[in-house]
This record gives sequence, C-alpha cells and structure tokens, in this order.
Amino acid sequence: MTDIDPQALADRYVALWTEPDPAARWRMITQLWSPDGTHNLLPLEEMIKEAAELGFAAPTLSCRGHAAIERRVSRSYDRFVATGEYTFRARPGALRVGDVVKFEWESVQVDGDVVAGGGSEVLLLGEDGTIRKDTMFPH
Repeated sequence: MTDIDPQALADRYVALWTEPDPAARWRMITQLWSPDGTHNLLPLEEMIKEAAELGFAAPTLSCRGHAAIERRVSRSYDRFVATGEYTFRARPGALRVGDVVKFEWESVQVDGDVVAGGGSEVLLLGEDGTIRKDTMFPH
C-alpha cells in the first residue's frame, strides 16, 4: 500500500466537504474514493431510537460510487457550509493502522469558532490508497 500520512488524508477528506466549487469537489471525490467505494453514516441517536421503535436494528445510511458520494457531499455542503454559518475541520491526532485510518472532525460556527458538533471517521483504504469504505459516526 502507498505511504499515506493519516493527518494529511483527514485534512484532504474534510476539505472536500467544505469545497464550494462542484467541479473541484468531483475531482476530490475521484481522487479520494475508489470507483465502488462507499460512504456509510450511522445516524444520530434520535433516528436510531425511532428505527428501534419500528423494530429495526440500528440503521446505517449508505451510498456507493462516485456519483452517489458526490450527491451526499453536495447536499451536506448546501445544508451546512453554503449558508455561511458553519464549516468543518479535522481535529489533530489522525491514526493509521495498516489499511485503516481513524480521525475526528468538528462542525464549527464560522463566527466565533464555536464547536457545534462533530464526529469520528473510520476509513478502510484499498491497495492504491483510495477509500474503499468510509464510516461516519456523528456525535
């Protein structure tokens, strides 16, 4: 596997979610993820409780492939970053063990630098260093 600095990967990953140019976002997605890579989101506690009340185990939201990941990233950008209220940043301390990278990120108010939320990311990398599986755990 290629030599990958986990913090540099975390920074590139988070930069994608704050990139305003759709063409640049697309390029970043195709550079970060393998063509059949996935982005998986463990929903927030409220959605997990609602699913449990309906008899479902903890749901995971998932998308596969560059086009689906691009839709996910663009919707997140439009909802959180394009408003000018929030941005995202990677926290220091990304770790890599073999083909797995783990890091944390924060949602930060643009005015005042107040942390509004965040999460943990676990990336499974392929032999070429691209993301095969991305699992997001929001806090």
